[in-house]
Order: sequence, then C-alpha cells, then structure tokens
Amino acid sequence: MKILIICSKAFYDRIASIKGILEEKGYEIYLPNSYNNPKAEREAWDKGDESHAEFKARMFKMSEERIKEMDAVLVLNYEKNGIENYIGGSTFLEMYEAFKNKKKIYMYHDIPKGILFDEIDGFSPILIKEDLEKIK
Repeated sequence: MKILIICSKAFYDRIASIKGILEEKGYEIYLPNSYNNPKAEREAWDKGDESHAEFKARMFKMSEERIKEMDAVLVLNYEKNGIENYIGGSTFLEMYEAFKNKKKIYMYHDIPKGILFDEIDGFSPILIKEDLEKIK
C-alpha cells in the first residue's frame, strides 16, 4: 500500500518515527511536498505575494497528482497553537483530494471540533487514534 503522509509543517518532526514503523510493516510511505525544505513557503513569501501564490498553486497541483498515485493518506493532526487535532487549510484540501479520488483517509487523532467538522466527517476518515495497526 502506498500512503502519503499529510500534515502541518509544525508536525514534520513527528513524521520520521511513524514513517519508520509503517515501512517496517511493508508500506510505501511518501512525505509531504515540502518535507525536505520546510522553509520553502517562507522563502516564497519573502519574494512577494505573487511568488507565494505561485508556490501555493504549485503545491496544490503537486498534491493532486501525488494523491492520485496513492492508496491512502495518513493525516497527522496533533495539537497546534491551542487547537486540538489541528488540520490546516492545505491539509484539508489534500483530504478533499483523497476523498474525491476514493482513497482511504486515515486520521491519527479525532476530527477537530470546529467549522470544518461536518466536511471532514463527510470524507468518512478512518480514525486510528495513534494505533498504526489500524492501517490496512
């Protein structure tokens, strides 16, 4: 099974251990678009609004293409800035892309309470509650 990990850049430091466990189980794990250069978005901002908009558009297109090749996505959604089970805008859009393409959506924690709860619930994610054994 090919799985793309999606999450906020704030959670990149937690990816390596999860990736290792899943690879030991025989899964092919793919990392977020800017994982190897987490400062890429800041660098685009520093070049101006137009550069940042182009960067975001490129990342959205890349996610769209990558998700089509996957069997599933794994959403890492931890607490961020006082928001429990945080999911940012880009991760939400990647979840929608997975939903649109009939891919499994695994969520590491529960759906966050808030404005997008109903939409995320509508994606029918599989809530694994930190139990990687639930990924099948």
